[in-house]
Amino acid sequence: MSFPNIVPELKARMPELRGRLLASQPLGEFTWFRVGGPAQAFFMPEDENDLAYFLRNLTTEIPVTVIGAGSNLIVRDGGVPGVVIRLGRGFNDVKVEDHRVTAGTAMLDVMVARAAQAAGVAGLAFLSGIPGTIGGALRMNGGAYGGETKDVLVETHAVDRQGNVRSFSNGEMGFSYRYCSAPDDVIFTSAVLKGHAGEPEQIAAEMAAIKKKREASQPRHRTGGSTFKNPPGHSAWKLVDDAGCRGLTIGGAQVSELHSNFLINLGGATASDIETLGETVRERVKAHSGIDLEWEIKRVGVKR
Repeated sequence: MSFPNIVPELKARMPELRGRLLASQPLGEFTWFRVGGPAQAFFMPEDENDLAYFLRNLTTEIPVTVIGAGSNLIVRDGGVPGVVIRLGRGFNDVKVEDHRVTAGTAMLDVMVARAAQAAGVAGLAFLSGIPGTIGGALRMNGGAYGGETKDVLVETHAVDRQGNVRSFSNGEMGFSYRYCSAPDDVIFTSAVLKGHAGEPEQIAAEMAAIKKKREASQPRHRTGGSTFKNPPGHSAWKLVDDAGCRGLTIGGAQVSELHSNFLINLGGATASDIETLGETVRERVKAHSGIDLEWEIKRVGVKR
C-alpha cells in the first residue's frame, strides 16, 4: 500500500526539528521477522526535547506508532499509516550509581544487564534473557528467568502525545503480567532500575547460565520471541504442542520445532503468513483445550 507523502508538510510545520524524518521507510529491516510494509512517515528523534517538540506540533489526527528492537513485533504487509517513531542514539545511554541503573529506553535489555554486572549490581541479570529494549520491557512488563520489570523499576520518564515530559513511579505504571496500564500514547524515554550489591563474577555466571538455557531452548533466526502469553495455570507452548501445532507451516512461516511458542520466518514469509499461522494455532488450541491464547507479539499496520 502506498500512503500520501506527509513529510514535507510536517517538516514545514516543524522548522526546529533535529531528528531524521523520512517518507515511506521500509520497516521490515527493523523487525526480527524481517517482514512488513513501509511507514507513511518515519521519525528518529535526536533526544527527548526533539521528541517532545515533534509531538507537540503533530496534529492529533495523525496516528503515532512506536517501535523498539522489533523483537516482539509483526509489521503487516500494507505498512503503517501515520508516523512510526523509533528511538535511537539519543536514548542509548546507561549509568550506574548506588545500585541504581539509569538507562535510555533504546538500550537493549542485555546491555543494561551487562552494565549492572560490571558495576557489581545484582538483581538485573534476568534482563539478559529478554530480547528487546528497555522501552519494550516497560510497556510489556518484560520478564524472563524469574524476574520481571516491575520487580526492579523505580521510575520512568516519558513524553505524552501532547509533548509533555512526564514521570511515572513503579506504582503508577500499573504493572501486571506482560502489561502496564500507563497511557498507550506515552513514549518512555528513560528508566531508573534498582538492584543490590553483588559480586561481578557471580552475576556473570548467572547471565551465562541464562544465555545457555536460552540458546538450548529457543530458535535463533527470524523469530519474534514468545508468541502467546501463558494463560493462568498453563504454559502456552504446552497448549500449542498438545493441539498438534509443533512444526505447522503456512507459506513461509512455521511453528518452531525447537520451541512451539515461537513462530519463525523460514526465509520467504510475509507478515500475513506469520499472522495467519498464529491465528490458526489459536483456533486449534481453542478447539482442543477450550483455552483462548492471547497474542504476546504486537501487531501493527494494515493488511495488504
